[in-house]
Amino acid sequence: MNWELFVLIVYFVAMLGIGILFFFRSKSLNDKDYFLGGKSMGPWVTAMSAQASDMSAWLLMGLPGSILAFGLGQAWIGIGLAIGTALNWILLARRLRRFSEAANDSISLPQYLSNRFLTKSKALQVTCAVVFLFCFTVYVASAFVAGASVFTSLFDIDKQLAMLIFAVILIVYTFLGGYKAVCWTDFFQGILMLVAVLAVPIIIVATKNLDTSVLGQVVIGNDGTQYNFVTNLFNAPANEIANGLAWGLGYFGMPHILVRFMAIKKPAMVKKSATVAIVWVVLALVAVIFIAVFGRIMIGADLLAEGKQSMVFVQLSRNLFPPAITGVLLAAIIAASMSTADSQLLVASSSFTSDIYKPLIRKKASDKETLWIGRVVVLIIAVIAFFIASSKSEGAQAIMNLVENAWAGFGSAFGSVILLSVFWRRFTYKGALAGVIAGALTDVLWLIFLAGPTGIYELIPGFAVSMIAAIVVTLLDKEPGKEVTDIFDAATAPTDD
Repeated sequence: MNWELFVLIVYFVAMLGIGILFFFRSKSLNDKDYFLGGKSMGPWVTAMSAQASDMSAWLLMGLPGSILAFGLGQAWIGIGLAIGTALNWILLARRLRRFSEAANDSISLPQYLSNRFLTKSKALQVTCAVVFLFCFTVYVASAFVAGASVFTSLFDIDKQLAMLIFAVILIVYTFLGGYKAVCWTDFFQGILMLVAVLAVPIIIVATKNLDTSVLGQVVIGNDGTQYNFVTNLFNAPANEIANGLAWGLGYFGMPHILVRFMAIKKPAMVKKSATVAIVWVVLALVAVIFIAVFGRIMIGADLLAEGKQSMVFVQLSRNLFPPAITGVLLAAIIAASMSTADSQLLVASSSFTSDIYKPLIRKKASDKETLWIGRVVVLIIAVIAFFIASSKSEGAQAIMNLVENAWAGFGSAFGSVILLSVFWRRFTYKGALAGVIAGALTDVLWLIFLAGPTGIYELIPGFAVSMIAAIVVTLLDKEPGKEVTDIFDAATAPTDD
């Protein structure tokens, strides 16, 4: 029996079971329940689901493969993400939960930005929703590709069939169970991911006598590339360190993570959630760095010679554990892809229903109608993403290449605006609109014309220009009315919650 495959099948059945369970337990489900779980999620589920949705298969394949090939200089992205995670939870989580409730109990970020300023204009809300739909459809497509790649690299299975299996399971539990099913599946997937990344380096330290001198050896890849492992974290070029740290700025504008803050049951629970989330991300990222270093010592030459450095976690797992346990560890890679894609599907769907369908198409739509429209949109986005991922054309590949820049796009457009909305009483709607537009345009223009020549990640200028534009336009604009400042005062008033 193929125990690795058997364990993966059991894992998939469990994920489907959670979706079906929440579908039948939610007879009176409305749109707020479907998209935000009725704002009833506890601190542990909130924290683990946020981190699982944050870290895709990149955590177990891309990052360790890059560090294995080029050395510790590549770890600066992980360091930036750890710092960004901590700051996001400490600075933003509790305030955004209170502000979203004070702003007419908003259920999506575009809706929140409109309600926060009591504007009748739908320009910002609709613009944000369109951006969300486009970017998240591409994101989900990338998750389908990642999931299929894992399948095909582990087992003798057709790529299209692997992608279809991955997509169907993901669609079913997200379609049926909504936010609660996504959060609970992500909760278990987050635990699985952490156990997997900790198990490999712990076993290596306990059982192996490692020859660290191997790290100084240059390895020649099958394409002639020379891989020289940089052993000093601070030997990386200054722009690489700055770009890595800048990744942390993206968190302030990530919709699929920020929505977790809006859905927690009580603002007082944020402190415990923040502790769990920060511990999770630090442990996971440190463990991944060790996996890469140990992998370079033990099997790096073979992997680099074949151009398979991204398989370092997979190969170490197979070398260290029996097949059944390896199956559990490999399920973590699938979990990483699923836990990101399900959240993105749901956020994109909520943006369409709450920011386009209900305010513009069917203003009198009932909660039940909105709920089922949301489910249909989940299905439509997933189907479009599947066809994008399945296409072999150059256009499809160009779309997939945009995914690596979507993080910068979200961070540039929304990061500074979200921060200002919860910290600056004087902030205005025009300032928010200017910040979103300026950040998005700067990000795109920098990516096209200046990212290559300067080597500077577009998130840095995008975030900075967005912040400056939002502040300048707000100061030039008339002060917000009392109704708007009352929302700020209500959200920041002392409370025992």
